[in-house]
Amino acid sequence: LWVYRQPEMSVAHMMFSPEFAEKRFGYGLSPDVPPVTSVEAMLDGVRGPDFLQQQYPIEPFSTFRARMIEKKRATKQRKKARGTADERKIRKQIRLMQRDARQAKVRWFHQTLLRRIHGGQNFRERLTYFWGDHFTALGKQGLLRRATSPYLEETVRPHLAGRFADMLIACVTHPLMVHYLDQERSAGPNSLSAQKRKDKFKGANENLAREVLELHTLGVDGPYTQNDVRELAELFAGLTYKIESGLHFRKNMAEPGADEVLGRTYREDESLGAVHDVLHDLAIHPATAATVARKLSIHFVSDTPDEALIQHVESAYLASGGEFMPVYAALLEHPSAWNTPAVNVKPPIEFVSSALRALAIPEVALTELNEKKTMAYFYAPLRLMGQIWQKPDGPDGWPEEDSAWITPQGLAARLEWAATVPARLLNELPDPPNFVDDALGADVPERVRFAARAAESRNEAIALVLACLL
Repeated sequence: LWVYRQPEMSVAHMMFSPEFAEKRFGYGLSPDVPPVTSVEAMLDGVRGPDFLQQQYPIEPFSTFRARMIEKKRATKQRKKARGTADERKIRKQIRLMQRDARQAKVRWFHQTLLRRIHGGQNFRERLTYFWGDHFTALGKQGLLRRATSPYLEETVRPHLAGRFADMLIACVTHPLMVHYLDQERSAGPNSLSAQKRKDKFKGANENLAREVLELHTLGVDGPYTQNDVRELAELFAGLTYKIESGLHFRKNMAEPGADEVLGRTYREDESLGAVHDVLHDLAIHPATAATVARKLSIHFVSDTPDEALIQHVESAYLASGGEFMPVYAALLEHPSAWNTPAVNVKPPIEFVSSALRALAIPEVALTELNEKKTMAYFYAPLRLMGQIWQKPDGPDGWPEEDSAWITPQGLAARLEWAATVPARLLNELPDPPNFVDDALGADVPERVRFAARAAESRNEAIALVLACLL
């Protein structure tokens, strides 16, 4: 298997390139959507109106919670009706609720792809993917297993052009994150709740506190100790949620008195305000700036980005107090963002998104797919490629290293998908010579064009071109 790599850009090409911008900072080229025209246009696409959210809507969590309320009510009714004729009827209602949520998740998958295929704001969509992965949160049971897309609509998208602190607070205190990291039953060791059940109390749960420090802010090697983790866990104690009202702070589970995190004292009383205060301070910490700058540089540029690029982004973060737009501008204005070879391997869902965009898959081709076909065309192949949709292995999200995706099985699955699924989604595959330019741009080496011309079938030619999107 050979893989086409974009050649290194010469000094003359260090300036902005529309095609390169789409491939590095978006989801690649499209024959139907003109490439972005400038760095300023890319930034405008982030800070301007969210047209794609309006065009391809996904249910926010506030709406999704109504599903949970309805199911909870039905579950109570089923228990009361146990042993009566109504029990079977209510069980059926609950199964229908579960089916509807499962099918809604499939629709949201389609909407996510359509945003990437037809959108002209794909730097915004890539940032949504990046921050959604940074703040990974999954439902582990019940309807919450379907809640990831609604969570992202409510926590990540509204804050893309704002401040890291606001996104951090929105994600960490969201019911899905609280549920995912087992925070809802965490009580302080001296709380009223702990005193009432001393025989069952096992200490404040540290999962959320540890991931906030290690993954969301300061980094794995950040300047914190086990004592900071424990104190932060006690400060978080009482942070929970109710299905009926969402985020909730239970004072009877809160640790009385003050907690000290990174040398600063928080909370003389039990309240949610102290949680916001500590998250705000963590957001503007220099170690957080370094973590965010490195992660952005790795995700968009290279597994081994230029240290000067990282420092430039980090400086913008510190100077702005964690404002996103100056940080994005710093990333896009640095020469290393444009003169580094395009060697980052796309994760499977990014590869599939770029392929569908290059093929200009029409909206109806996805919206008419039922659950079974979505499984066959996307979910199952993505699993074989190594990336189950919205189900990373842990709270650290998906790996960035190219080596995680360049495996024999993963590459074979990509080629199999490229050779079979596009023909099922389109009435007619594009003309291969034209498709080379549409998918890869004008600077494609002649050997790629030759391979497309020499392929035994149109299907094989399209698959070979799509393989170059790796």
